[in-house]
Order: sequence, then structure tokens, then C-alpha cells
Amino acid sequence: MKEISKLYLKAGKEKSIQHFHPWIFSGAVQHEAPGIEEGELVEVYSSGKEFLGTGTYHKGSIKVRILSFKKTECGPVFWEEKLTNAFELRKHLGLSGKSDTTMFRLVHGEGDGLPGLIIDIYNDCAVIQAHTRGIENFIPEICEALKKISGLAIQTVYHKFTDSVNKETETSGRFLYGSTVETVSLENGIKFYINWEEGQKTGFFLDQRENRKLLGSYAPGKKVLNTFSYSGGFSMYACKSGASIVHSVDSSLKAANWAGKNAELNSFNNHEFFTSDVFDHFGSSEEQYDIIILDPPAFAKHLSAAERAAKGYRNLNTEGFRRVKKGGMLFTFSCSQVIDKLLFRKIVFQAAAQSRRKVRILHQLSQGPDHPVNIYHPEGEYLKGIVLYVE
Repeated sequence: MKEISKLYLKAGKEKSIQHFHPWIFSGAVQHEAPGIEEGELVEVYSSGKEFLGTGTYHKGSIKVRILSFKKTECGPVFWEEKLTNAFELRKHLGLSGKSDTTMFRLVHGEGDGLPGLIIDIYNDCAVIQAHTRGIENFIPEICEALKKISGLAIQTVYHKFTDSVNKETETSGRFLYGSTVETVSLENGIKFYINWEEGQKTGFFLDQRENRKLLGSYAPGKKVLNTFSYSGGFSMYACKSGASIVHSVDSSLKAANWAGKNAELNSFNNHEFFTSDVFDHFGSSEEQYDIIILDPPAFAKHLSAAERAAKGYRNLNTEGFRRVKKGGMLFTFSCSQVIDKLLFRKIVFQAAAQSRRKVRILHQLSQGPDHPVNIYHPEGEYLKGIVLYVE
């Protein structure tokens, strides 16, 4: 086996990794062994040649993503231990073996000490996403480790490709084990059709589970609008709780079909879908609602786009405030990492002021506990949500 390449940091740049931050930025690197390939396993040392960690090497601004603060070759035992540890947390959260919830996130990147790796569970299927070449290189070991976890009983493992690693690949993914392409999973007793081959992300947005449940508690008897609805996650919770009518808006025809299928699976007859761009829908309708959900895709993935994204969020929230009835509520979210909590709150404040509505904050939300945030990696807290009461 090839000896693991070494990388040395500049003097004083070791403090971050000594505090267990899992990223080494390119500006912190003093010297690296020649010929290191993208995704290759490397050992990181201080300028004084003190060992600091083992991780995967990359050519971007994040030079190394740390997988262990110990020396390791990241063999089969390493992956079995890491995935078992992640599963133990989900058992502690009550997500494993739960009769009314059969889908959850098993591995959440840095939050589970595995930067670049996402694994979502849908019944007996595991969907893997590798967001770095380094994780991509370990897919076979990860698949084998998944099959060995007692309590999961995995029958299908699907590798869902990502733009960051598989940009030039025409297919959406590949089966590593089994061949199931779709299923119906439960979330808090609500049935959802999941298609990991054709769906966004791994098939569903599991990070909003607790926030959907909160929405359901406010929806009985209410007229609800769910924008950027995808397959109707928030919508189905509102329907189940007894909303008078639920309108879902999304530009995707597939999303419309899946939302309709979800309403049918649950025998809901209080749901209507509008296949439209959300801003176009707002422009063509002045309809008022008791509750409006604004859950757009990331308007910015890079810092250079933050200003444009802020404008987009401000315009969207202004439209939302204008269409909430007196005494109504607005559930508003941002999943853009470059828009932090303080900036998002400022944007929502500006939108409220522009719409001249009196607004109070009721809840400040984040992702669910199966999407944990490593305390040494605050960048992992990507989902921001605010629930507002509009007088």
C-alpha cells in the first residue's frame, strides 16, 4: 500500500485543527508532498512536525477535510465504527424502529465527523451522496459498512450523484446493492412517495421534519399557502391537521405529480397544486392566506452571490407579508450557507418594514436533530427559519 502523503501547515495555523475544526484552508498550507491527487488520503502536520489529523485532499479553497484526528488508513473497520456511531445517535433520538417515521438522515457530513458524506434512510433503502472526491473514493467501503449495521436491515444502497463530484455524468446515480427505485415512507404517520433516482437531493427534504410538525399544530381550520412546495411536505402536514384548504406552488411538473400522489396516498381532499414560478404566482394573484410558508431553494451557494440572494429573499418575504391575513402567520426559511442567521433576520425585518406590517417573532428554527451541528464547525448550521405573527 502506498505511504500516506504528508502536508505541513504554516506556523500558527494549527490552532483551528487543534480545536477540532474539520477544514484546512489552502492559505494555511506551508508545504505538501508533490503529486497528491484529488481526493487522496493525507496526514496533516504542524510546522513543528506534530501530527494533527488524517483527511482527504482537495484542490479548492478547502484543501483538506479531516476524517480523523488520529492516524488511520480509513479501512473497513474505520467506516463500520463511524456509521455505527451515527446510527447510535439516531437510536438515541428515537428515529430507529419508529413505527410512524421510517425515514431519517443517518450521516450528516461534518455533523457526524464525516465531511462530504450524506446518507439518508428510507425504509430499508440507504441513499448515499458524496460531495467530495475523497468520499467518492470510499463509496465501496461505506456501502459494505452500511450492510453490517445491526438494526437497519438495508436491502438497497443507492449512490445518488452530485454536481460537485459527478458533474459530467449523465445518469442520476447507480445501485450499489439491491435495485429498489422508489418507496412510500412515513413521517409522523403521514405517507410520502419517495423517488431517489428522479427526486431532488436524496428524494426528500428530511431536515424540515420538526418544522413541518410545528406548522401542523397551527394549521387546523386555516387557509394555507406552501410555496416552493416540492412534493408537498409542509402541505401534507397542514392537510392532515385539518386546514380548510392548502395551496401548493412549485414550478416543477414532477413535484406537482408527486404532491398529488402524496395527497392521494393519505386520502386528503383539501389540497390544490399550482404549477408556476412562485414570483409569477404572486404577481398574478392577490389571494390572502392565514398561513404562508416560504421555503425556497438556496438563492446563493457562494459568497459572491450573497448580495443578489439577499435581494431575492427580501423580495420574496415582502410578497409573503403582503398576502398574510391580519392575525396570520409566516413561516420563512433560508438554506443558503452564505446567509447567516443575523443577516436573514435583518432581511426579514426589512421586508416587514417595506410591507408596513406589525410583526412579532414566535419561533426561530433550524434543521432537525438528525442533521446535527458539530460545535467546532458552526458552518454546519445552514437552515434558518423564523415563524412570525402578523397583526
